[in-house]
Amino acid sequence: MQRWRGLEDIPQDWGRSVVTIGSYDGVHRGHQLIIGRAVARARELGVPSVVVTFDPHPSEVVRPGSHPPILAGYDRRAELMAGLGVDALLVLPFTAEFSQLSPADFIVKVLVDKLHARAVIEGPNFRFGHRAAGNVDFLRELGGTYDYEVDVIDLVERGTAGGGVPFSSSLARKLVAEGDMTGAAEVLGRPHRVEGVVVRGAQRGRELGYPTANVETPPHTAVPADGVYAGWLTANGERMPAAISVGTNPQFDATERTVEAYAIDRVGLDLYGLHVTVDFLAYVRGMAKFESLEGLLEAIADDVKRARELTRTYDTERVER
Repeated sequence: MQRWRGLEDIPQDWGRSVVTIGSYDGVHRGHQLIIGRAVARARELGVPSVVVTFDPHPSEVVRPGSHPPILAGYDRRAELMAGLGVDALLVLPFTAEFSQLSPADFIVKVLVDKLHARAVIEGPNFRFGHRAAGNVDFLRELGGTYDYEVDVIDLVERGTAGGGVPFSSSLARKLVAEGDMTGAAEVLGRPHRVEGVVVRGAQRGRELGYPTANVETPPHTAVPADGVYAGWLTANGERMPAAISVGTNPQFDATERTVEAYAIDRVGLDLYGLHVTVDFLAYVRGMAKFESLEGLLEAIADDVKRARELTRTYDTERVER
C-alpha cells in the first residue's frame, strides 16, 4: 500500500481512483464496511482505492484541547487498511488554514485535482469543509459537475456491545475507558492495542519476581481503565501472553499512571528502548492496595494464572475456528 503525507506526495501521473474520507480512528467494524465497499468498487472499476484521513484529529484544530483518545495510531491504521486491500493512504495535515477550505474547494483540491476521483464512498453522516458545512448531498451535487459517483453506505454494524447501539469510534473509546475489553473487541473486530517504547520504571516488579515492561504510550492514547488485564506483549515480532497492569500502583503510593506488561513465564527479557505493542484481551480485576506484601504476591500470582488461562483459551478457540 502506498502512503502519502500531504497532497504534494501524490504521484503526478496518478489516474482515476475510488476514494473514501474520514478520521477512521480504530478502523472498527463499521469503518471496515465502508472501506471494504470502496476496495470492492475500485476493483469493479479497475482503478486503485484511496483512503483519506487527517493528522491531527480535526477537533484538536477546531477546538484546541478536545483531541479524543486515539484507538489506533497512523501506522496501525495503515496496517489495518492494507489488510483490507486499500491501495493508498493519504494523510492530510489538518491545519487552521486547511480547516477554512469550503466544501466546494475541498472537493476540487483533493478529490478532483489530485485524486481524480471516479467514485466516492461514504457513510450517511459524512461532513467536510469549513464548519463541516459539506454533506453527502452536496458531494453528490458536485459529482455531476466533476464526473464522479457517490455511494452512501447506510449499513449499520451493531452487536451486544454498548447495549446494541451502532458501532462507532466513540463507543469503542467509551468501552476502553470503562475497561470493557470484550465489548471494545466486538466493536473493533480485534483486541484493543496500545503501543510505545519500553522505559525504565521503579523496577518494583523485578524486585517482586515479576519484571514488567513499562510502556510509554504516545499522547492521547486510549488507555484502558485502571486495573489488571490479560493480553499479549509483542516485541521483536514475538507475541507473548501477558498480565498487564494499568494505573498508579496504589500499593506503593505512586502517582504516575503507567501501562506495565509482564510476559508470562519468560525469563531474562531485555526490552528497554524497544517499541512494543500491548493487546488487551480481558479485564481481570481492579486496582487494590493490599495489607501485606504476601497479600500482594498472592494476588499477582493469581493474576498471572488467570491471564495465562484466558490467553490460552482465546488462542485455542481461534485455532479451532
